[in-house]
Amino acid sequence: MTMDKIKPGQSAEMEVEVTSDLTINRTGKPGAEVLSTPSLLHLMELTSIEATDHLLPSGYTTVGFAVDKLRHLAPTSLGARVRIRSELTEVDGSKFTYSIEAFEGEKTIGVATHRRAAVPTDP
Repeated sequence: MTMDKIKPGQSAEMEVEVTSDLTINRTGKPGAEVLSTPSLLHLMELTSIEATDHLLPSGYTTVGFAVDKLRHLAPTSLGARVRIRSELTEVDGSKFTYSIEAFEGEKTIGVATHRRAAVPTDP
């Protein structure tokens, strides 16, 4: 297996609307639904997958094995648009490290470092 197509600096962006299935309302007040932290993490992971999985050799995929320094910095309301950017910062054989930022407009709402490993899909 060779990962020669996967290099630091490769990136992906995803933009999504915050829908009710991505929110939580911890106050119980009507209209207080905001993007949940697990949903933010899910979007971050999907964006990282988008950055590199299409470059893997046939018969391989990636699996996440670490999330470090995750910070959900600001609430994002139902209906708002969130932009996630993931950049590959390190390749160590079949292990990849990504730096991720999430934005609502120009405001940073989240950051994280994510690690994934390439694994075979064939038995």
